[in-house]
Amino acid sequence: MANNEKIGLHNLSPAPGSNKARKRLGRGPGSGTGKTSGKGHKGIKARSGHHGPGGGKPGFEGGQMPLTRRLPKRGFTNPFRVESQIVRLDDLNELPAGTEVTQESLVEAGLVHGNKGPAKVLANGELTQALTVRGLKVSTGAREKIVAAGGRVEE
Repeated sequence: MANNEKIGLHNLSPAPGSNKARKRLGRGPGSGTGKTSGKGHKGIKARSGHHGPGGGKPGFEGGQMPLTRRLPKRGFTNPFRVESQIVRLDDLNELPAGTEVTQESLVEAGLVHGNKGPAKVLANGELTQALTVRGLKVSTGAREKIVAAGGRVEE
C-alpha cells in the first residue's frame, strides 16, 4: 500500500462492471435491435404497455371481464364538497379571555390548518369564558353554550 492518497470526489470511480450502458432499441438494423426492437412480430408481447419490464396493463385480467366493469356503479362524488375542520368548545378555553375567535386567530393558535377548509365550532365540552365568535360556522348547541357563557356569535 504505497499509495496513501485520501479518498475524495476527484478520485472516485465505479467498481469495474457496475456501470452498463442501456440497450438503445429501435436505432436501425446495424444496432441489432432495430425494426421490432427485440419484440418479434405481432402478438401480445409486441404490443405497447404489455408484458416486459414494468408488468402488464393495470386492471387487465387476461381477457376476462375486469372487476371494475363487473361491479355495478352507484352514487356520485361531489367535486365541490367542502370539508370543515372541527373545533371543540374545550379547545376555545385555551384562547385568552375576551379574544375574538376568527379563522385567522384559530390558525395562529394552532387549532386548525390555514389551507384545509373552514372551521366549524361544535358543542363538545364546556366553555368557561366569554368569547366573541366571528365569521365561523357554529352548531346550534355550540351557539347556545357560547351565549350562556356570556359570549356572542356574529356571522
